[in-house]
Amino acid sequence: MALPALAFFYYSRQMDTIVDELGHRLAQRIRLERDSRGWSLAELAERSGVSKATISKIERTEVSPTAVVLVRLASAFDLTLAGLMLRAESERGRLSCAGEQPVWRDPETGYVRKQVFSRPDHPVELVRVELPARQQVTLPASSYAHIRQLVWVQAGNLVITEGGERHELATGDCLGFGSPADTTFANESSATCVYVVALARS
Repeated sequence: MALPALAFFYYSRQMDTIVDELGHRLAQRIRLERDSRGWSLAELAERSGVSKATISKIERTEVSPTAVVLVRLASAFDLTLAGLMLRAESERGRLSCAGEQPVWRDPETGYVRKQVFSRPDHPVELVRVELPARQQVTLPASSYAHIRQLVWVQAGNLVITEGGERHELATGDCLGFGSPADTTFANESSATCVYVVALARS
């Protein structure tokens, strides 16, 4: 059932607020992770492959990092993207209520990532992603170090190219990932694709 216009407007504004708040907390967390290790901007830039100028702008909340940039920064800290987001949020209990699950939007592609479940004392992380039509995100092999991952498509179609191997997934299909490799998630269709990612730390 479609939401009434006013309700939809309220929901959209509410989600944008959550996204904006998480973006601000991520900027603070990145600075804290860097400072706690005694790293300069130049050292984090060298470790992550993200330019010093970009990191500085992210920490000052002058720009919003893309998914690829966040993954590179998280990997430099020896964290998964979910782990970095969890640290940006306050630690939660074992129950992850729908209205409290952090939401983040990639400013480059419109990719929307909801952190359904993640705790430092639990080996499994669960993420829900909405990938808009005709968009794609490429993540480096380093983002898959020390984790095992599978993707389960909930709606639409998703093309995953993993280390040069192409997989075409339709609604209901599930793919388990192999050894770490550069991976592209692409929505080649005209409708939004929704998929769930389950990660287990190895």
